[in-house]
Amino acid sequence: MDKYRTLLEYGQSYWLDNLSREMITNGELKKRIEKEGLRGITSNPKIFHGAISKGDFYDDQIKDLIKSIDEVGVIYENLAVKDIQDACDMLKGVYDSSDGVDGFVSLEVSPHLARETDETMEEARRLFNEVDRPNCFIKIPGTKEGVPAIEEMLYEGININITLLFSIDSYEAVAEAYLNALERRINENKPIDKLRSVASFFLSRIDVLVDQQLKEEIIPDLKNEQQLIANNLLGESAIASAKIAYKRFKEIFSGERWEKLKAAGAKVQRPLWASTSNKNEAYSATRYVEPLIGKDTVNTMPGETIEAYREYGKIEKDTIDRDLEHAFKVFEDLRKSGVDMGQVTSQLVEEGIQKFIDPFDKLLGALEEKVNKMKQ
Repeated sequence: MDKYRTLLEYGQSYWLDNLSREMITNGELKKRIEKEGLRGITSNPKIFHGAISKGDFYDDQIKDLIKSIDEVGVIYENLAVKDIQDACDMLKGVYDSSDGVDGFVSLEVSPHLARETDETMEEARRLFNEVDRPNCFIKIPGTKEGVPAIEEMLYEGININITLLFSIDSYEAVAEAYLNALERRINENKPIDKLRSVASFFLSRIDVLVDQQLKEEIIPDLKNEQQLIANNLLGESAIASAKIAYKRFKEIFSGERWEKLKAAGAKVQRPLWASTSNKNEAYSATRYVEPLIGKDTVNTMPGETIEAYREYGKIEKDTIDRDLEHAFKVFEDLRKSGVDMGQVTSQLVEEGIQKFIDPFDKLLGALEEKVNKMKQ
């Protein structure tokens, strides 16, 4: 735990990016919290699909639910809410001891609603009320349609984990939504000291797409020095994006506007580094951890990344503030090489939505199959 304790001393919390009833019941989650310094958990449809479709950990509850519920989607929500509630209860000590900064568990609205503002708000309200825990985050994607829903939910006092952020512009939009919500609450004499939000910036997927474009479309057409520059951009885009986003975070959460909110009890909306598992074997398994350590940040990791970082990861203070000039140069060189980062990030949002929709639909299909077998 020493490495993760040091990470916390440097201002960064590590969260786990998966949740299952098995880890809740077999003691794994308790061990991670009490012995390994775990500070929070996120979940998504792909994780729930794997957890629910395999094994029999959910069977007793499913058998009970089908006595009165026919709709598979409602059965799924009941299963997911139970896991979130139990995990929230297990992390309540972290939540209390951190003054409500850590100890959160996230539950996602249906990915089918990523482009639906009103429906997103309706489902966010329902899920937050059903979980009924102060340390619950509702996950809403930072799409164009999601931003107004994010602001409204925060204004209503619902803690929000904003997902699918790939661009600096999108990050700035959700940070502004958070500030707007805080100001609206203050103007109506509503408390803001318990309201929390994180902005989840997805990393490895940026490198996957940019590297693909560089290798397949750009580098083969270049020669000599230009080709060397483009080759040096491989694997650089995601970390550069995170460093620039963190610079904007520090700028946004400072100055007169923020100090007024801070004096009223507001906490910063922390950047959360997501999609931190390495998807390219040529890169280190700790690639999206070591250079992104900084104050008021979260890194949510899968189990294999957690173990790799514990085993051989380097830990140094404020690495995210280093090489900022290089990060801006990466973006400039990408532009000169013909990579359109606006197009890249737009494509990543659409792909990200679909990457959540597909396992969500598979999850419901697997659950329906299990329900039908139980009814026979």
